[in-house]
Amino acid sequence: MELELEPLHLPSDNERPFVIAGPCSAETEEQVMTTARQLSEKGCHMFRAGVWKPRTKPGGFEGNGEKALPWMKAVKEETGMFTATEVAKPEHVELCLKYGIDVLWVGARTSANPFAMQDLADALRGVDVPVFVKNPVNPDLELWIGAMERINQAGIKRMAAIHRGFSSFDKKIYRNLPMWQIPMELHRRIPNLPIICDPSHIGGRRELIAPLCQQAMDLGFDGLLVESHCNPDEAWSDAKQQVTPDVLDYILSLLVIRDEKVTTEGIQQLRRQIDELDNQMMEVLSKRMRVCREIGQYKKEHNMTVFQSNRYNEILEKRGAQASVCGVDPECAAHIFELIHQESVRQQIEIINQ
Repeated sequence: MELELEPLHLPSDNERPFVIAGPCSAETEEQVMTTARQLSEKGCHMFRAGVWKPRTKPGGFEGNGEKALPWMKAVKEETGMFTATEVAKPEHVELCLKYGIDVLWVGARTSANPFAMQDLADALRGVDVPVFVKNPVNPDLELWIGAMERINQAGIKRMAAIHRGFSSFDKKIYRNLPMWQIPMELHRRIPNLPIICDPSHIGGRRELIAPLCQQAMDLGFDGLLVESHCNPDEAWSDAKQQVTPDVLDYILSLLVIRDEKVTTEGIQQLRRQIDELDNQMMEVLSKRMRVCREIGQYKKEHNMTVFQSNRYNEILEKRGAQASVCGVDPECAAHIFELIHQESVRQQIEIINQ
């Protein structure tokens, strides 16, 4: 199904990006108000803070709950900023509406649970409030879309998606892998759905926020959700990924915003070259698969297993080394050849089972 959406009309000095900023957690009234005042002075239009904090393990600071909601209300009254916080249960929705929270967002752990999403959808039925949905912790686009569909079916028309990256056992440079192709596919399928980037949770470290913000703008994202704290080093949660309002203002001042409306006429010739190269790659891939099927026939006649691990490792190592020389990311090359190998194995299995 297609989402039935209405424009968000979120406040911004420019068409994009609109920026939602504030601390990971609403720790104390003083911390909330100090951060909010500093952000307001920098021109921020929407203040975010976690009132309820889902933690991976028990024992950490899990938020102040309802106690913090009057602080959020005071932020709006004093600064004029809109307010936003995360909800995970129907009672969270009820309390946020009671205290006039302007925007609700659903976290990655919640969006991965269809039962929890349906409970939230039922609590939101008949309510007119913008709801943003973060991607599930695992890279499952259908699950992400399904979570938004449940909220939309409850009558919520002002929605946005928040891209916060995807959890991985194999931790590398990022806390959560960006996997930009997934939000890009989401945009292709639902082009009128605003997409907001959460560089704080993708990077996990404050020094990665600036480049991630720029990448999001280069890809045409509509907004940014950034964790900003008046004293990040003393934050009660996610201290390493928060920046001061001054630093955030500096990061935003350096952003290059690409024009989405510029005509593509000037690159049509280059795109035709890309199309021709793509056609050549498909022809080569077809030839490669024909050879793989011949190998499959040989394996069938000689009673050999289809998967040969030594050969598979050899392919990945060779192509990775070639990629480095050719200016291609070795990980990208490895992923491409993993997919090619999977298809080769599938076709050889078909040959063997004939």
